[in-house]
Amino acid sequence: MKIKQVEELVGITRKNIRFYEEQGLLSVERAENGYREYSLKDVKRLQEIRFLRKLFIPIEDMREVFEGKKSLTSCLEYQVEKMEREKKNLTQVQEFCETLLQEKLTLEELDAEACLERMEQLEKEGTNFMNIQKTDVHKKKIRGAFLGAGIMLVLMAGTVGMILWGNSVDPLPIGWLLFLIAIPVAFVIAILVALRARLNEIKGGEEDEASKY
Repeated sequence: MKIKQVEELVGITRKNIRFYEEQGLLSVERAENGYREYSLKDVKRLQEIRFLRKLFIPIEDMREVFEGKKSLTSCLEYQVEKMEREKKNLTQVQEFCETLLQEKLTLEELDAEACLERMEQLEKEGTNFMNIQKTDVHKKKIRGAFLGAGIMLVLMAGTVGMILWGNSVDPLPIGWLLFLIAIPVAFVIAILVALRARLNEIKGGEEDEASKY
């Protein structure tokens, strides 16, 4: 079957199916014409992948399970232990916030330096607070996407302006004028579509998530 049918059957996007192939989680045979031909076995594997991903199982762990290097039981046991650690960490962060709430501090009364010292002590004891560096990188990617798209949009707007200026100096047949304007307009539409896809990828695409594993 074709990839479009697989998308509908499994509920995984074409981009992520390709990603799982690149990661070695899925090996798809090709027909004589060179196109991928997905089998029911591939559909089953993608369903397994989707199931494990919903349990936050890392890509590398899934690969070892599929290759027989690790059992599903041991993989799930490790995941439960990891969740227990994360739950304990969230509890400690929550208790820290509740302590501050009980003091009913205003911003003027807040001793940020003392709070940071206390947080650093908790971090030494194993508590993890927000990773500011990671968050900043995420925002940097979004800014970069908008900046790149903005530059291209300005260039296209300049192109349209030049065409209109040239037409005011030496008028073109209306057909040619519309054709010339349609080219940068088509580029603008393509840029906006690409920007939207990039933002979706940054916010939740598997490609960015892979860095965690």
